[in-house]
Amino acid sequence: MKKWIIGNPDAVLSGKISSGSDLTQICADVLVSRGIKNLSMAAEFLRTEELESPFQIKDMEKVAEIINNAVEEEKSICIYGDYDCDGITSTVILYSYLECIGANVSYYIPERSEGYGLNENAVRKLAKEGTELIITVDNGISAISEAKLIKELGMELIVTDHHQPGEELPEALAVVNPHRKDCPSSFKFLCGAGVALKLVAALDGGDYEAALEQFGDLAAIGTVADIVSLTGENRYIVENGLMILRNTERCGLFELMRISGLIDENDECKPLNSDSIAFMIAPRINASGRFGSPKQAFELLMCDDPDEAASMAEELNTLNIRRKETEEEITAQIFIQINENPRLLSERVLVFHGEGWHHGVIGIVASKIQEKYGKPCFIITEEGEYSRGSARSFGDFSVFDCLTDCEDVLVKFGGHKGAGGFSLKTSDIDLFAQRIRRYAEEKHRVMPVFTLKAEKLLKPADINVKNVRGLDILEPFGEGNEKPLFAIAGAVIEDVISLSNGIHTKLKLNYGGTFFYALMFRTPAEDMVSLKGQKFDFIVSLSVNSFRGQDGVDLLVSDFRKSGIKQESFFAAEDAYEKYMRNESLPEAYYRRMCPDRDELVKVYTSLGSRDIMTEQLFMKNDPNSINICKLRICLDIFSELGLIEMNYASDKVHRVKVNKKSNLEDSNILRGLRSKWETKAVQ
Repeated sequence: MKKWIIGNPDAVLSGKISSGSDLTQICADVLVSRGIKNLSMAAEFLRTEELESPFQIKDMEKVAEIINNAVEEEKSICIYGDYDCDGITSTVILYSYLECIGANVSYYIPERSEGYGLNENAVRKLAKEGTELIITVDNGISAISEAKLIKELGMELIVTDHHQPGEELPEALAVVNPHRKDCPSSFKFLCGAGVALKLVAALDGGDYEAALEQFGDLAAIGTVADIVSLTGENRYIVENGLMILRNTERCGLFELMRISGLIDENDECKPLNSDSIAFMIAPRINASGRFGSPKQAFELLMCDDPDEAASMAEELNTLNIRRKETEEEITAQIFIQINENPRLLSERVLVFHGEGWHHGVIGIVASKIQEKYGKPCFIITEEGEYSRGSARSFGDFSVFDCLTDCEDVLVKFGGHKGAGGFSLKTSDIDLFAQRIRRYAEEKHRVMPVFTLKAEKLLKPADINVKNVRGLDILEPFGEGNEKPLFAIAGAVIEDVISLSNGIHTKLKLNYGGTFFYALMFRTPAEDMVSLKGQKFDFIVSLSVNSFRGQDGVDLLVSDFRKSGIKQESFFAAEDAYEKYMRNESLPEAYYRRMCPDRDELVKVYTSLGSRDIMTEQLFMKNDPNSINICKLRICLDIFSELGLIEMNYASDKVHRVKVNKKSNLEDSNILRGLRSKWETKAVQ
């Protein structure tokens, strides 16, 4: 279960915003929930009418002059990119423009095996090929030693980047980065493709019209893919880019969209939004850098032959399928580790490692494991003597601070609060895991809880097609402007309907006398049947569906819980159970409260069936006020110990098994151990 925060936007403020504009009331409520207090602030957020002059970015004017002169002098220019989607689109933007104006230009995108950014071997290779000017896109800000080598080899360097600079800037003719402390630009959250777009405009005298027309689609893809804040200028870039994308003239991009399912059988583009980029286009571009070569995606985006483009798009699609399969294989191995040692899930931070896990996807796996279990996650792939890792976190737990604390057992590391990468000796993995756990215990006695923020509690009358369509003006959604979530309280589950052969579920809800349908993806209907007729609370997003010419509203469930559950008590009980599993000392009264009596054990056991049920759903099925989640988990541990149930700890599912003989609860070491924690003291 996730922690919920439900907003309560000021109705007076949202009423003024709604009445003074064409925004719906629910849209105004969302804006107020996000800190917007009046109509002018709403207008500023929703409409960025233009981009700030590219010359507001430090060194941009100097860079434009240097590059234009280099083109006139026919200098050998190399665009040095990166192997992710942002780096590839950035490279295509600048390379295409320079090629178009007749520059002597080439490009270099390192393979993932070379590592991120400028590297010595690549620099020396470019020098041998006669390169005179290197221009980085989406990298270079931390390349201090490589910049010195470039100068020593007689080449010149321009850095364009968007990552955070260190105390020292690389030695270059110019460094374009909105995050420079001395940069006067007002918007700081551009991605590499956004910086490249502005550079192209600067090379064209500062006019954005041609730059947006030619490269707006690529800039939008890079912006969404790099998960930068979709506020301010990035909203403008993505909004305009989506319009261009719907009618893109790039046959490579068109074929990529076709194979992604975004182009119909009549060669018409389906409705596009930021999700179309995030989940359909960007993963296929990224797959080239993970499982093939980033050159494959570059060449596809540059391709002007439809037949070749179709073949290239098929290749990227195949790589993306491999990427998904590899993620599933690694995740399955992690699940095996969990089931072999369930105590791993009770640690403050999750650490998993395995031999030969593909380093190109361990970051994605870390994100998914973190979301599934609601804990910071470190995934390590063993590659012989040395290993590589990727980490993801949320809340107050900083990956970068944690890695810094462990730096004496790391070969190298980098990152920020929410994510990071590192390498270490394989022989130090266990020590590293111990150090992570020690850091978490010392710095975070109370770990952050994965949280969902709902904008407001919906009334039944709020849920209508007009209100839902009115939220479209908040698009594009993404980092910093997430799709709105809403709370529903006390809805009765009237019916449970199986979808896609039992993979997904549709719930028929009675909410205040009005019926709605709620979709639960990747939740089998059989998991939900036992909850029929009961009142539940939900966190949902809203969408409009059309069926036989009639529009209706669907609720997409992000989380749910039985009405009346007190979340602070739930998380306190969960925390107590995990401390018990880690053998941390607890107050004597805790052991007394978490130790189940015979009646409670019988009650839990009889509520189980031969079919799997999620532990949290079993918790909701019983009385949460009498058997909390800590006591319930201990009951299940006792049954598992006695061979009465089969527990899949990775999926958190349980079912009864057939037994041939009667079991004695008093034979449980877990039960005896818990009793000893308080009975002995009670006698004393």
